[in-house]
Amino acid sequence: MHAATDALGNPVRFILTAGQASEYGQANALIEGMTPDFVLADKGYDSNEFILLIRSSGAEPVIPPRGNRLDQRAYDKVIYKERNLVERLFQKLKNFRRVATRYERLARNYMGILQIAAITIWLS
Repeated sequence: MHAATDALGNPVRFILTAGQASEYGQANALIEGMTPDFVLADKGYDSNEFILLIRSSGAEPVIPPRGNRLDQRAYDKVIYKERNLVERLFQKLKNFRRVATRYERLARNYMGILQIAAITIWLS
């Protein structure tokens, strides 16, 4: 599961993929149509293509470089600390038993449960 949040950590968009799927493969679709000032992501989203897409949209990428990257680019470590809002969103989602254990076999059913959980988080 990939998630995009607003600046307050509220869920904005979810994308479901197989467990072994690459993170940066869904990165473009995750931020498509959004106009953030900063895009915070973990090392799994570190790719030149994604960083160029972020910069071309007028946002600043705040993504730490992977350890094996030849060009270790700088990133704002102070702003990166705000990424805990995304991790806290995942913890809030895990409070919903059907999200945490994924009883649904079909992705569309699981996405429906995720959307109900997201609505509940927005309303609380």
